[in-house]
Amino acid sequence: MHFSHIKIRNWKNFKSAEAALTERVFIIGANAAGKSNFLDAFRFLKDIARTGGGLQEAVNKERGGLSKIRCLAARAPNTDVEIEVSVADDSGRELYRYKLAISQQGKGARGGNGGGSVAILKKEEVHAGSNLVLERPNAADKDDPTLLQYTHLEQPTVNGPFRELVEFFQSIEYLHVVPQLIRSPESFQSTGGQDDYFGRGLIEKIQKKNLRTRDSFLRRINEALSKLLPHFEDLQIEKDEMGLPHLIVRYKHWRDKGARQNERQFSDGTLRFIGLFWALQDGNKPILLEEPELSLHSSVIAWLPEIIAKMQKKKDAGLRQVILSTHSFELLRSPTIGMAEVLLLVPGSEATEIKQASDFSEIKAMVDSGFSLAESAIPLTNPGDIEKMVTGIK
Repeated sequence: MHFSHIKIRNWKNFKSAEAALTERVFIIGANAAGKSNFLDAFRFLKDIARTGGGLQEAVNKERGGLSKIRCLAARAPNTDVEIEVSVADDSGRELYRYKLAISQQGKGARGGNGGGSVAILKKEEVHAGSNLVLERPNAADKDDPTLLQYTHLEQPTVNGPFRELVEFFQSIEYLHVVPQLIRSPESFQSTGGQDDYFGRGLIEKIQKKNLRTRDSFLRRINEALSKLLPHFEDLQIEKDEMGLPHLIVRYKHWRDKGARQNERQFSDGTLRFIGLFWALQDGNKPILLEEPELSLHSSVIAWLPEIIAKMQKKKDAGLRQVILSTHSFELLRSPTIGMAEVLLLVPGSEATEIKQASDFSEIKAMVDSGFSLAESAIPLTNPGDIEKMVTGIK
């Protein structure tokens, strides 16, 4: 299963935007165009559906209230925040379509930090194939308006007809590895049982994987690192005298047993590569990657699209969708990337539009002439007045 289409309205940078989604999606755009906010629309669905989450948690606790989510270009009377997604099987056949529209009542509904306010469901619909299996508000909501503070995604007693969709939303992963969190997780505040988006618990996650699978994943990482790191021999996971797991790399050395380092001595690039390579193997549901090229050498970045494609094909339960944001020219140079896989976020006078690379005649003409998507599309994301900014520095 994968997301095949998304439509968002009054969501952060986007007043009204939609996009078809492939099994690999590369999102490009200028700084502050909305790349992270686009990915956050998928995280929002996960936050609602996950155990311990829910609509109020996702809106008010995680994002500071609807006023922080609603697009600044939204105007009355159409100020509801809306997300609509389609989910398809590997053949492209639509399995589900989910639509959610919300507003806010109480303190913070039109400003402030959302304190004391509640998110109110204005519409919730689920189509399973061609059948409408949920339409809200319904009679129960009219009898008890308090129910409109909760989606059916978060209520196991009523979401049986589309439980598969709920579990799909729950399974969405987001990864933006922060190397210092891996090196010293005890120095940072715990996420309190919420999802580990930044790699804080990566080593523990590797340790807890069943031995056969863990060894298989580590073997692939070892094969990759042996091509990238000078003097590398192997990567293993070991517990110290306190029972805490560590990543251990052994390097060829004049000593017979070689030299050993743990994660505290690894470079940022090595830690980010290990985290990325592990995540691409671990699971078969959508994964959101934010600028995976950070700290990696340009020659490694150039091969990331092919690495992703190879990892996708290793999934027994179907291709795993990868949606990533990037600024990288090297990454977009890959000849394996098709125009339908690249989304450009284009800032307008008030809000950002989403366009496929294939929507631009100039990109298509350049690609047809033998230019890469990096050469054809990246220049369209450049800030317009960067030269004036530089020359204006006194």
